[in-house]
Amino acid sequence: MENKIQILSTKAIDAELTRKASKHHICIDEVSFIRTEEVVSVELKKRIAALSQQNITAVFTSANAVNAIKKLLPGKPSWKIFCIGHQTKQSASDNFGKKNIVGIAGNGEELGEEIIKQSSVKKVIFFCGNQRRETLPEKLKKNGIELEEIVVYKTIEKPQIISKHYDGILFFSPSGVRSFFSGNKMNEPVQLFAIGTTTAKEIKTYSQLPVIIPGHPDKEELVQLVIKHFSTIKSF
Repeated sequence: MENKIQILSTKAIDAELTRKASKHHICIDEVSFIRTEEVVSVELKKRIAALSQQNITAVFTSANAVNAIKKLLPGKPSWKIFCIGHQTKQSASDNFGKKNIVGIAGNGEELGEEIIKQSSVKKVIFFCGNQRRETLPEKLKKNGIELEEIVVYKTIEKPQIISKHYDGILFFSPSGVRSFFSGNKMNEPVQLFAIGTTTAKEIKTYSQLPVIIPGHPDKEELVQLVIKHFSTIKSF
């Protein structure tokens, strides 16, 4: 259909979301600008096995970290878990149990506040990637909370040149933003969408175009925003 809105998603999304957008005359192309690689080592396996027997407070800011950890655990641990975003929360709930989730927030700053509120928390184990942001660790350390960081996956950028013009572009992480802009420039007006405030801030270092952010860092809510935005500015 010639009058379809053309959207670029810089990360793969659920097929159901692309179908939903298509019903509103919106075509979403998926091009991944990053890939993740799980860390595999004897030392890591031993550390995770030891932690699985302890009642720790664990922090996850990515579903990638949850997925990496679940493969290393010998059983389901009794951890108190804090996490960022709907997708991470869902993955943590599926793998560790919903009752183990004690705090959730939209970004590192807010998650730090949630952890600090619980005065019983003196130490957290932060399962993260090699490109994790400084916001959360700095906030916890400043408030006297001991932090052990364990890198369980690596984020590897996959820059690609995009020659097609898109009406909108979806971004899901700061690393994805960096990878995209390392080979592409915005020469024409395009609506930018970011999964959350941290990703939006990274976009602002490369472009002054307006960025739309959902109320919660959730892929489905982001696609709903795309549908709402283009339904109100174009008639089909």
